[in-house]
Amino acid sequence: MSSSLTDPVRVAAAPLTGPIAHHAEGPVWAEEWGGLRFVDLDAGAILTLRADGVSRLQLDEPIAAFVRPRRSGGYVVAVERGIALADSVDGFPVRRVDCWAETDVRMNDGTVDPDGRLLAGGMAYDARPGASALYRFDADLRMEVVVPDVTVSNGIDFSPDGSRGYFVDSLTHRIDVFDYRCGELENRRGFVEIEPAEGLPDGLAVSADGSVWVALWGGGAVHGYSPDGRLHTIVELPVTQVSACVFGGADLDILFITTSRQGLGDGDEPEAGGVFAARTGHRGMPVRRFAG
Repeated sequence: MSSSLTDPVRVAAAPLTGPIAHHAEGPVWAEEWGGLRFVDLDAGAILTLRADGVSRLQLDEPIAAFVRPRRSGGYVVAVERGIALADSVDGFPVRRVDCWAETDVRMNDGTVDPDGRLLAGGMAYDARPGASALYRFDADLRMEVVVPDVTVSNGIDFSPDGSRGYFVDSLTHRIDVFDYRCGELENRRGFVEIEPAEGLPDGLAVSADGSVWVALWGGGAVHGYSPDGRLHTIVELPVTQVSACVFGGADLDILFITTSRQGLGDGDEPEAGGVFAARTGHRGMPVRRFAG
């Protein structure tokens, strides 16, 4: 597990929107969406930021945890206790798969693995230790547990060559790394430890050079780490609750960052709940689409 003793480059993020969400999360850039899509998690809504503004799709769900495009068209969205699938880019979900009956555990963050399977992690509403897991959905929607005993399952993404998977269980204060072999996550170990004073690690993204970018909830920043765990970039924001990030834009060279207003008063941090952007000198990778 590595940390940096050298001075990282500091970059200021600029606001792209006002406070358009209570808890913006899970940003994804996909060409078929015409821009950036993300969720307003505890409002059960999907938002899309295009050149002509922001559109909002209100689902009949209490939670919309994250969203990803499907290879067959449409999208998959993680809802409170499972996943739902839409067949068109801007349509409502037409199928739903419930994964558990308990009402005190919900979906949180997720991604698509290099083989096109959906990875979705959960958490208890009270964040009690080990109450949830990281789940995997195959193309036929069969589900199995990949990582058990997870407290707050958050960011997950893969190295450019697909050989490593990075994963955040936020209350461990770490980014962990797995070997990804034959479709399985193996040999879990620490990659980077985040000091509590820097915030909790939340959503993450991997850029084309293998750098790992993690949003710091409570820390007002995104940290960029080299593949050997060296902190090389700090993206600074004017709000504290930074939830997730992704590279996007026509050249995949803009880091889009979502933020939250959870727990804030009306006069606190007026830009919180908005989307920010920064140019870090790094580029992202094309989105992976769910095969289901």
